[in-house]
Amino acid sequence: MIHSRPLVVSRKLARIAIVTVLVFCSLAGVSFSNLHKAEAALLEGRYQEAIETFEAVSKEVSTTRVYKGWVEALRITGQYEKALNQINAFDETDSTSKELENIRGEILYATGRFSKARRAFNKAISSRSSNYLLAEANLAILLYETGEVGEAFHRFDRLIDIYNSRVELGSQELIAVAIACRYKGLVDYKYFHDARMVLGEAQKMSPDSIEPILHTGALFLEKYDAGFAAQNFKAALLKNSVHPEALLGLAKVRVFDGANDGVELVEKALEVNPRYVAALAFRAEHFLVVEDYERARKEANKALLVNPYSSEALSILAAIAFLNGDSSGYEAAEKKILKRNPLHAGFYNKLAEIAVRNRMYSWAVQLATEATILDENSWLGYGLLGMNQLRLGEIQKGQSNLEHSFKGDPYNVWNKNVLELLDTYPSYEITKTEHFDLFIKNEESKLLSLLYGQVAEESYAKLVVKYKHRPSSRIRVEVFSSHEDFSVRTLGLPGLGALGVSFGPVVAVDSPSARPKGDFNWASTLWHELTHSITLEMTHNRVPRWFAEGLSVFEEHQARPGWGNDINIAFLKAYNRKALLPVSELNNGFVNPSEPQQISNSYYQAYLAIEFIAQDFGFQAILDMLLHYRDGRDTKDIFESVLGFSLFEFDEKFSLYLNKRFGERIAALKSIPEEELLSDYSDDIDLSAEREPSGFIATLETGQRALADGDYKKAEKFLKQAKELFPEYGGKDSPYLGLAKIYEANNKAELSALELARYVDINEIDYEAHIKLSQLYSSLGQTDKAIEILIRSLYIYPFDIAIHRKLASYYTKKERYVELILARQVILALTTNQAQGFYDLALAYHNSGDNQRAREELLKSLELAPSFQDALRLLLRLRNMND
Repeated sequence: MIHSRPLVVSRKLARIAIVTVLVFCSLAGVSFSNLHKAEAALLEGRYQEAIETFEAVSKEVSTTRVYKGWVEALRITGQYEKALNQINAFDETDSTSKELENIRGEILYATGRFSKARRAFNKAISSRSSNYLLAEANLAILLYETGEVGEAFHRFDRLIDIYNSRVELGSQELIAVAIACRYKGLVDYKYFHDARMVLGEAQKMSPDSIEPILHTGALFLEKYDAGFAAQNFKAALLKNSVHPEALLGLAKVRVFDGANDGVELVEKALEVNPRYVAALAFRAEHFLVVEDYERARKEANKALLVNPYSSEALSILAAIAFLNGDSSGYEAAEKKILKRNPLHAGFYNKLAEIAVRNRMYSWAVQLATEATILDENSWLGYGLLGMNQLRLGEIQKGQSNLEHSFKGDPYNVWNKNVLELLDTYPSYEITKTEHFDLFIKNEESKLLSLLYGQVAEESYAKLVVKYKHRPSSRIRVEVFSSHEDFSVRTLGLPGLGALGVSFGPVVAVDSPSARPKGDFNWASTLWHELTHSITLEMTHNRVPRWFAEGLSVFEEHQARPGWGNDINIAFLKAYNRKALLPVSELNNGFVNPSEPQQISNSYYQAYLAIEFIAQDFGFQAILDMLLHYRDGRDTKDIFESVLGFSLFEFDEKFSLYLNKRFGERIAALKSIPEEELLSDYSDDIDLSAEREPSGFIATLETGQRALADGDYKKAEKFLKQAKELFPEYGGKDSPYLGLAKIYEANNKAELSALELARYVDINEIDYEAHIKLSQLYSSLGQTDKAIEILIRSLYIYPFDIAIHRKLASYYTKKERYVELILARQVILALTTNQAQGFYDLALAYHNSGDNQRAREELLKSLELAPSFQDALRLLLRLRNMND
């Protein structure tokens, strides 16, 4: 989605002629050649070679150029103390030169020694070293990050003035100006355009340099423009495939895009620089998101050993403390951050982002509010505040804060997308039921509000009793007829693969019209998300992701036959090759899957874990575990106190449970290698089935092939065998479908219906199979079963008026007037003949004994068609009854 609001063009900086300033040094031929080799190794990421070669050259020639390269190689590999020692060694050879003071300051700043870093930057500036403008930018950053905002911006302004007045600036000096523009952009967004422009000039000035590319990538990532950010980080990695900053930048993009290789990229960065604070903090945040708080704390503490004042690492510790209910730990981290910078809104913004990733939306609102109090220009803070207010159902407040954020920073893609979505909200209607506000597009609202309201209230009634928890507020259900709109509502960006999301008091889901017919079951999706609304609130949003997802799938299975994730071949193969994660690491399957199929496998595995607990310990054990999560206890302690054994022991018991349940199914898959699953038919498949009838895939495909050839006798034989081998298999090539077709062709309607009934009890989304089964039941005179299956078909696709009319006909004959009234209301929402629709609804009310409502609907019919004879006759009858 592209936001239509115009962006203001930034001011034009004066164009200047730029020439490259080269610093030459006189070196002997061999030394000069080795220096080039060292510099080439540094540029290409062969850091150890660079360090050794620079060191060798330094023994012959001690120049600034040699030591600068040597120190940079040490810095980028995290050998900070060695780098500082070499700077000191250079000072001994040339006490008057301050050429290395800027890099000294960068190292000291990166390791939390701010006072010393400040002195180093000032030395570089006062001596007018060759990189004094970069030192000026670095000093300004230090001042800004320690709360001296006024002085910092004074220095940023001075850099911009220099750009506008000087004739000659080199690449490093242009980067300094770009940094100034980027920080000025925090107050006036037009400077972000200038920063991008100046970085482009720096790149042209020094095409082999990686630094302008890295700064450009960071600039785009800051504005949530992952596409352009990725382009720049990838371009940097083409120059140097192991550059830690480029690897970390791309890792952040990949996480932003929902990919699963972000951690792997950071691991590569840490192989180069094991003391890279930002990368350690990234890895800590990953562990925090998958709710492995112990490892998250360990990584954060590694970062703090390098820089005791790292706001990123302290944010992780603060988040862990909050999530564990440790108020003193949270306050300690907060105090340390604010002591360094009392105006550090970024701390609260970072925590708010972490809160969102851990589904703590109310906490995110509190944190973002703190950020905006500290910094009235925290456009990120206002954006986070607005986004999370929307997630909590505070639509007007959320929109107001997003508008304010957008006014200050129109380059934020998330905010622009969400604001454009909010512009469409007047085309939605709100329908209120007892416990829900159903927010649905105007053209679908009359129909879907009836159906969604019925399913929502049914789930509410059952779940509130079962979980012994009543939500503290009404639940808002937003139904989007565009999947991209749903995705933007959820993430701020299109591309989300999910069907629904629960924020607790707000649920967002795809409408049945958002996807092709038969692509998903909207009712089971709604039930799933409403379960989240219950479990999130009752645990104060502290329930682990795997536990919450397992419960939601569990409740789908409890609600209707066929609902929820089911066993499939991919899961069995993953189990057989020991690719399923232990329960103690199952969150990774949702947040950081190693392959796309692992997400689906994790949903089913989580469900099985919940089923196992409920079966062996009773559902009360699950309720007890939820209450412990609410109190901030970790999973290890909860398993020991509630179930009586460790999480490791649970993994062992659960593995035995899986083996007992699925051992025969796995054995039935053994004859065909995994890479040949669902391959084209061949004679080998047929022979394999004949030779080894225990192989499910070979047996199924042989049966399907025979069916396609019209050999029903052979097809029946092999499809029956396949069904016995794997009775839970519900794919589109299920043996149940093949057998149903065979029996129908042989006029064995009862057998055909039996096979189809077993199939739809596994497959909740095959619309055509549901319709076919209802027809078979009708032909057999099994009306109640026909009705049940037709109702289940509406959970897949509710827009076929013929199905609703068929149901109305059944209800009329069965005198099921409550259901008949609902069917007539649905038909009224779909039909173009409104007069007839109102009349039919009135007749249903009359037959149910509600003559008052019948009269109201009749008057609506006659208002549209005053001479409608059937309606006039019914109205006269009602009047005579009153007389």
